[in-house]
Amino acid sequence: MTTDFDVAIVGYGPTGQVLASMLGRAGVRVAVFERWPSLYGLPRLTHIDGETARIIQAAGDVGFALRDAAPAANYEWRNGAGDLLVSIDWSGESCGFAAHYTMYQPDIELAVDTRARGYDGVEIHQGAEVTEIRQLADHVCLTVRTHTAEAARSDAQSVLRTVTATYVVGCDGANSQVREAAGIDRDDLGVDDRWLNIDTECLHPLGPEFAVSRQFCDPEQPNMFMPIGVKRQRFEVAVRPGDDAAEMSTEEFAWSWLRDKHGLGPNDVRILRHVIYTFSARTADTWRSGRLLLAGDAAHTMPPYMGQGACSGMRDGITLAWKLVQVLRGNARPDYLDTYETERRPHVEVIQRCAVELGRVANLKDPVKAAERDAAFARGEVPPLPPFPTITSGVAMAGDGPASLAGTLAPQFRVRMDSRVALLDDLVDWGFTLVADADPGTLLSADQLAFLDRIGTTVLTTAPGTDYSVGDVDGRYGQYLSAHGVNAFLSRPDFHLFGAATADALPSLVDELRASLASITAVPA
Repeated sequence: MTTDFDVAIVGYGPTGQVLASMLGRAGVRVAVFERWPSLYGLPRLTHIDGETARIIQAAGDVGFALRDAAPAANYEWRNGAGDLLVSIDWSGESCGFAAHYTMYQPDIELAVDTRARGYDGVEIHQGAEVTEIRQLADHVCLTVRTHTAEAARSDAQSVLRTVTATYVVGCDGANSQVREAAGIDRDDLGVDDRWLNIDTECLHPLGPEFAVSRQFCDPEQPNMFMPIGVKRQRFEVAVRPGDDAAEMSTEEFAWSWLRDKHGLGPNDVRILRHVIYTFSARTADTWRSGRLLLAGDAAHTMPPYMGQGACSGMRDGITLAWKLVQVLRGNARPDYLDTYETERRPHVEVIQRCAVELGRVANLKDPVKAAERDAAFARGEVPPLPPFPTITSGVAMAGDGPASLAGTLAPQFRVRMDSRVALLDDLVDWGFTLVADADPGTLLSADQLAFLDRIGTTVLTTAPGTDYSVGDVDGRYGQYLSAHGVNAFLSRPDFHLFGAATADALPSLVDELRASLASITAVPA
């Protein structure tokens, strides 16, 4: 069946925005339906990592997105007395960016939204509520009505339309309508923490103590602070079982907390918003039901103690985008979409469980147990967090040696192409990328090169004098390949490595990718 759209996205937060932009970049016909009439315009997420910055680089103007961001070197956990329990190292770099940033969400949303709206095949409908989702054998039918204050007062004023799509992705949050339409249940890790968020903007430079994210594990009342980039701040206060949530939601309480805890008043900061959130840790039983798929909070929620909720949603967006592109182009069978959950679920679960455990540390309210916890930290008896997860299954090679790089993040360094010098992704098309230190034209057959071209692969070499040559400006690609004992790596469109290989094993690596896509056959001569 010919549908109105290839993909319909329900919900337009960071997950839906990344998905829409990346699909639009690939030439896919996309419709977005978001019930709210405009972007949120206030910060919710306040932290991203280098990988997420690279996703934003692909989906929008990353310079604009990070214009008020600040690299974050560490994340401190302190007890109620203010003594340092542990400092989590956030320094370093990843994917061409700082390893971690504190940032202002509206800048990111506007950067990605602007890019997405620039693609001819993308339609973004805000103030549009999906009222019915019907999945049929070869398409999905959505009923949409205008969602405005006037329409809500009178059904007669609602403008109804019906659209069809080959696939529908629910990016519509924890109370996902798409998940409901698919009849998908969720498991629950039993997190039910309530915290008051107070977001501010400084009216003059604040002291150095406001430049570091700090979690105060105070049994009397857990609280935290983190900068939101260079000129905004977030203060959070746990809502305890006996607290009056209505009173804590008032501006008077927000000002009293800022004054008593942090010595700040109306001459120092302006309150942007103050709202109570309930944190949960739930995961959908499956992330795909036929032509309906889930991403972001619709698929998984987690408490904020790792700062990875929105990051995980944006990873969902770019991963699902490239898999949908391959299926819609006929390069892979529809069941290839099952690898989306196969890859993303284990990755999310590690982060989710770490966040839950950190939340238990932060919310410990028994003074005796809190003192025992502090003493354990002082003795160095608290186990470290597990390594940050990589892709361990799905479309990645398996095995030892160079194959062990599969699923890890691909590096991004500066290159020179013609007269331009920039980070690699700014100079090449989005898709698979092969980087070698020798001429790929001599390492791969014509058939293999044609296959790579068919799936949208940029083929590059740091060796001079070939059709694929680029300048390794700082020599860092050469250093990376040498350090790992390989001559080439092949990265996926979500910036994870499919694998790495020595020169003689590169043809096998390419054949492995061909096999993983399952339905691709050799391009006829």
